[in-house]
Amino acid sequence: MKKLFLLVGVLVSLAAAQVVFGQATGVINYEVKINLHRNIPPEREAQKAMIPEFRTTKQQLFFNASESLYKMVIEDDEESFTSNSGGMRMNFRMPNTELYLDQNTGQTLSKQEVMGKNYLIVDSVKMAPWKFGTQTKTIASYECNMAYFTQTDTIRIGDNEPRIRVAEITAWYTSAIRPFLGPERFNTLPGAVLAVDINNGERVILAKSIEMRELKKNELKAPTSGTRVTQSEFRKIMEEQMKQMGGGRQMIIRN
Repeated sequence: MKKLFLLVGVLVSLAAAQVVFGQATGVINYEVKINLHRNIPPEREAQKAMIPEFRTTKQQLFFNASESLYKMVIEDDEESFTSNSGGMRMNFRMPNTELYLDQNTGQTLSKQEVMGKNYLIVDSVKMAPWKFGTQTKTIASYECNMAYFTQTDTIRIGDNEPRIRVAEITAWYTSAIRPFLGPERFNTLPGAVLAVDINNGERVILAKSIEMRELKKNELKAPTSGTRVTQSEFRKIMEEQMKQMGGGRQMIIRN
C-alpha cells in the first residue's frame, strides 16, 4: 500500500510539473565512466593488465513534458585495447540498450539486447529512498542540489551462492529543468539529475552539455523492436542464459 501511495504521488507531481514547465523539450548529453578494475578480486589481479582501468561511453537523454528516452550514442561498436604485457588484444562491445519513460502512465519500457536478441521489458516507475543533503555544485552551468541513498542488490555468479552488494549512490539534480528526469533509473527527484556517482568513482554519470531545443522527428519514441516481457520474465531468461554459458555470468537482482 505504501508503494501505491508513492506511485500516486509521483503521478500527481508529474502532472503538476507539466503545468509549471510547459512544453520544454531538449536533450542532455552524458558521459558515463566506469572503473573496470574496482571489482576485480585480489586472486585475479593479473586481469588488470589485460583490460583498461576505465571505460567511457556517451549517452543521451531526450525529453519533453511527459516522456523521456535514455540511450547510448553509437560511435563505434567495438573498442580495442592492447595490454602492456604480451601484447594481448581485447575487444569490447557495448550492448544496445534504451530506457523509455511515459510519465502519464508511470510505466517504463526498457530495451535490452541478450545474445543478439532484443527484449522490451515493461515495468513501472520505482521510487528510490532518496535523502537530501545541503551541498550544492554547478554542473553544465546549472546549479544542482545533492541527494543520496544506499542500494542493496543480490549478485549471483553462475551457480554460486548469491551475495549481497551494497552501493552508495549520490546524485546531483537541478530544479531549473523539470522533475522526474534523469539517466537510467535515477529519475525520481524534484529536478533533472545531471550527475550520479556510485561508490565514490566506481561508476560516474555526468552531464557534459544540455540543449534546450525542439526535438527532431523520431528522436524521442518508445522502442518497438523486441520481444515484450515483464521484469520477472526477463530475469528468468537471464538465468537460463547463465546456465547455457556455463554459469560464468554475473546477474544483478534488484531487491
